[in-house]
Amino acid sequence: SMANALRGEAEVAGHLVRPTFSALVAAEGALGPLFALVERAAEGRLTLAETVALLWHCVAGEKPEREAFAEALVTVGLAAVTPVLRAVLVQVLKGRA
Repeated sequence: SMANALRGEAEVAGHLVRPTFSALVAAEGALGPLFALVERAAEGRLTLAETVALLWHCVAGEKPEREAFAEALVTVGLAAVTPVLRAVLVQVLKGRA
């Protein structure tokens, strides 16, 4: 595995997800306040589009086309995506602490 869990990294659908500060700032620019996103996730109201956008912004290295990334996430399924999403959301919360 390429992912370093201590840095909040995870792998999904063949991509390394690294929630760096700049990646989270870009995601916030696209999705609105990340703390509100975390709250929606906690309430089970996070949309698939929001999930894809957040994770796509956090892909390390060369980004795939967003539509191809979305298809890859659907292919691996929500069971594989959920722990990665959780890892990114934990990094968001740690940044707020």
